[in-house]
Amino acid sequence: MAQHAQPPLHGEDYTTVEVDLDLIRRLDKNGPRYTSYPTADRFIEAFNADTYAYWLGKRNIGGINRPLSLYFHLPFCNTICYYCACNKIITKDRGRSGKYVKYLIREMELQTAHLDNDRRVEQLHWGGGTPTFLADEQMRELMEATRKHFQLVDDGEYSIEIDPRKVSDETIALLAELGFNRMSLGVQDFDPQVQIAVNRIQPEEETLNVLHAARTNGFKSISIDLIYGLPFQTLISFDQTLEKVIAANPDRISIYNYAHLPSLFKPQRRINEADLPDAQTRLDIMKLAIKKLTDVGYIYIGMDHFAKPNDELAVAQRQGRLHRNFQGYSTHADCDLIALGISAIGKVGPTYSQNVKTLDDYYDRIDRHTLPIMRGLELTADDLLRRTIIQALMCQFEISIESLEISYLIDFKTCFQEEIRLLREYEQEGMLTLDDQWLSVTSKGRLLIRTICMVFDKYLRAERERQRYSKVI
Repeated sequence: MAQHAQPPLHGEDYTTVEVDLDLIRRLDKNGPRYTSYPTADRFIEAFNADTYAYWLGKRNIGGINRPLSLYFHLPFCNTICYYCACNKIITKDRGRSGKYVKYLIREMELQTAHLDNDRRVEQLHWGGGTPTFLADEQMRELMEATRKHFQLVDDGEYSIEIDPRKVSDETIALLAELGFNRMSLGVQDFDPQVQIAVNRIQPEEETLNVLHAARTNGFKSISIDLIYGLPFQTLISFDQTLEKVIAANPDRISIYNYAHLPSLFKPQRRINEADLPDAQTRLDIMKLAIKKLTDVGYIYIGMDHFAKPNDELAVAQRQGRLHRNFQGYSTHADCDLIALGISAIGKVGPTYSQNVKTLDDYYDRIDRHTLPIMRGLELTADDLLRRTIIQALMCQFEISIESLEISYLIDFKTCFQEEIRLLREYEQEGMLTLDDQWLSVTSKGRLLIRTICMVFDKYLRAERERQRYSKVI
């Protein structure tokens, strides 16, 4: 669907975000983060390896030559962070990652067997876990195999998640040599008491050394990741962390809301719930972070993300090209996402797919020369329509109703009568404007964008289902 390239909201400054704490208290609810629509909990096991192979083989049907994005899930960590909800494996044995890399390469062979010569890659991401758990020779082996099986373009976006405690200057130089040009640094909080409580001791100097090494080696974009809502955090302590991060001057900053779900994630059971900041403190921390970062010039991209005005994400948002996928915000909306490794989620054509979640299952499938697909989903026409709406709202904070009607041959008012009724309630709250041409989220509604998007999520009709998700704020 075509998107206009003018600042959104018809004249309202696209960089503004208004923090209305009373509105947030009243309307905050459990809901998805919409890295996909439908969300991953809707995937079904009837979508299997054969289904995935079918769509992989016909992904460029109709002469559309879509480039690729690659995601590698590298799950190993040598210590556990108590807040973590990722699919990870705690070990100090580098031999386990060596075996895993060899199976990743075999999965690459299985995947590319279903591709013709359309293997142009514009985006690549190593996530985890801790990707730099891999030994230098293992990283070389994996990247050499990737370049053997795919065509990585010279000006592509090649990113990696970094734990600053686990890398040296030499490792950063190696990553640059391998082709990485973007990184995100996990920090969470610089306060020593908070770090002890979550089992992540990380002196500020370690982070700054890695950031300096990345700049020295020509990395184009560096992001710092923070979390609010962790034990012992206060407004004063988090303000001090923010001051240090701002002084480091990263290109992007992500500030995630900690979701305490110990019944789902066992490591979180080691966090004393009584030590967590109360709801008011969390809101105050969020408000402080937004004000401090926007005051020094960062743009609020949405969903916890901030970027400098000249950063690719901010430029893409201004131009209507911003996209959202399982790795967060992206500038590559037209790519098919091929995911490799345990639990990795991909997107090919009108489908989503997810790999098996354990090493034993993963190795067994590949030993049987079978793609390790556990589940997935073929999107219906209605899913595709709603995905377009949710993507546009999450990324540009608005959607052209006329463009939507032309692209999908629908009448908006007829298709979304119930949704319009709910949107009018949010319009009364000052969160959005809705007319015959545009649905636009105001600066007051941006922090509640997930709540607004939930209006279009047909799978969330029953209120009881929302309990499986984290709070919006």
